[in-house]
Amino acid sequence: MIVAAGVLLVAGTLLDYPELVVLGLGATAVVVAAAGWMLARPDVVVERRIRPDRVAEGDPATGVLVVTNTARRRSPPIVAGEMVDGRQVGVAVASLPPGGRHEAEYALPTTRRGVFQVGPLTIGHSDPLRLMHVRRGFETRSVLRVHPRLLPVLPLPTGGSPDLDGPTSVTAQQGGVAFHSLRDYVRGDDLRLVHWRSTARTGRLMVRHNVVPREPRMMIVLDTSAAPYGDGRFEDAVRIAASLAAAAVTHGFPAEVRTTGGDHAVADHGGALTVGILDLLAGVVAHERDPGLPALTGMVPRDSGVTLGVVTGQASAAATAAVSTVRPRFAMVSLIQVSGQPGRPGPAVRGALVLNVRTCDDFAAAWNTRVAR
Repeated sequence: MIVAAGVLLVAGTLLDYPELVVLGLGATAVVVAAAGWMLARPDVVVERRIRPDRVAEGDPATGVLVVTNTARRRSPPIVAGEMVDGRQVGVAVASLPPGGRHEAEYALPTTRRGVFQVGPLTIGHSDPLRLMHVRRGFETRSVLRVHPRLLPVLPLPTGGSPDLDGPTSVTAQQGGVAFHSLRDYVRGDDLRLVHWRSTARTGRLMVRHNVVPREPRMMIVLDTSAAPYGDGRFEDAVRIAASLAAAAVTHGFPAEVRTTGGDHAVADHGGALTVGILDLLAGVVAHERDPGLPALTGMVPRDSGVTLGVVTGQASAAATAAVSTVRPRFAMVSLIQVSGQPGRPGPAVRGALVLNVRTCDDFAAAWNTRVAR
């Protein structure tokens, strides 16, 4: 428009065309008016909220921009631009009176699992003819976590316990109902715990050492190496690992999730504590440099009686051999391979439950049938 104004004014003057001069003056007036409009920059405060900031795959999530006009004059209409998962999202905000406040909502992408950064935010306004545009950046950022989809599955099989009251250890908390061993009487012990037969046989006062039985713990290990997922089934493996962890906590078992890349999260009790596990699994990715299943040899359970579940893709026989190596450390071991060919036998793992499935949905049906037997 500036170039057009100059050309029209020069041409009208040189060629003695008053009409061209009038058009040039009109173009100049438009440019001056646009520049004057841009002097009225919006003086606003912007707050971003994510509702909710954690969702499962496919569940709705929205970003909310709260814009407040802090100037003494009316703010011009503005356009806010949000960077969400690498793409720009435009949000229009109408003109606000002094002290006015406006909330603008926009949808956030939740169709795939991940940890998505929302921001930075830019605020811009332009003149009515869109000749000029001014932007101001806000470096505030928020995080949206999209958790993997959970499947209705049963928890890992524990393999049973030789103790009807549950597994016990000498380090367990005293005062429970599970019998662990006999020991010498200590001043203050409850005389009702005296074992008279052993006392008569040894000549010393012997009492029953009762402890609180340990709950079976479940360890889920997700293979995060890239090699087993050449067919792109890593997302199915993540959903399976998340579902097994959620099933364990739902049924009252403490659970921990590990990845072969070294990540770790624990949920001891209560469904709300699975948030840490789901946050971990929301951000995991498969790496070429990840050691894969051989990393199992470095994972030692804190207690005896831990149940292990390993989730991987089409791992090689050499990699799955690590499952056989660590088998004696655990009360029960389950190995789930994703994207297996139907009818194809799984790898030979002595003493382990092996399941070979194509997708996570196939796993839910096959697993519940197998474990419920």
